[in-house]
Parts: sequence; C-alpha cells; structure tokens
Amino acid sequence: MVTSADIGDRAAAKVLLERAADAHHRLELVWADGGYTGSLVEHCLATLALVLAIVKRSDDRRGFVVLPKRWIVERLFAHLMRSRRLVRDFERRTTSAEAMVYWSMTMVMTRRLARSRSARA
Repeated sequence: MVTSADIGDRAAAKVLLERAADAHHRLELVWADGGYTGSLVEHCLATLALVLAIVKRSDDRRGFVVLPKRWIVERLFAHLMRSRRLVRDFERRTTSAEAMVYWSMTMVMTRRLARSRSARA
C-alpha cells in the first residue's frame, strides 16, 4: 500500500492491517519495527485479533546487527530498489507508485519461478 507523504506510518498501518486481516482470515501474527509501538499494538489485538510483534534493536550493540525477521523486509527493499524507477519518488500519484511496486515484485517473482523451474530440469 502506497500513501502520500502527509499520512503517518501508524495511520497507514492501521488501514493496511485492516485490509490484510479482511483478505487473509488465517493471519495471526505481524512483525513490525519499533516505529509501530503504542496504541497500534492494542488496536490490532482488540479489533483485528492480530498479534503485532515489535522487533526491537538492542541498544547495547554497536554497528550493523542482523535482527530476527527484519532482514526479510530489508531484502524486499533491496529487490524493489533494483527497479530504477523506485529509487526516487518520480510518481505524482500513489496509484502509479503502487503499480510500480507491483511491477517490480512481478519481476522478482518471475525470476524466482524461472530459477526454481530450471533447477528441476
């Protein structure tokens, strides 16, 4: 889900999680980073019956540390940035920006499908 810059992450996450819960009834657990703490955790549990687990960074560690489950999102962002159009905010409308994300993820998925098919042959 792509939103305009004037919508905060927590407000957008509330809408996104409601859509995801409606579309995927078996969804029970969602991982998020420390920016989504607060009332969103209680809202997910009370309203959507979702557990919003916050993956926090340890303050006593210095430098780069791979966090559990968070590397999956970082890998996704790296795949998206391979599409040159998503490196900068060129789009004027959120619908075209969202279409570019779908296009980029379609390329990622077709590469994975082609790779797994050629490995079986």
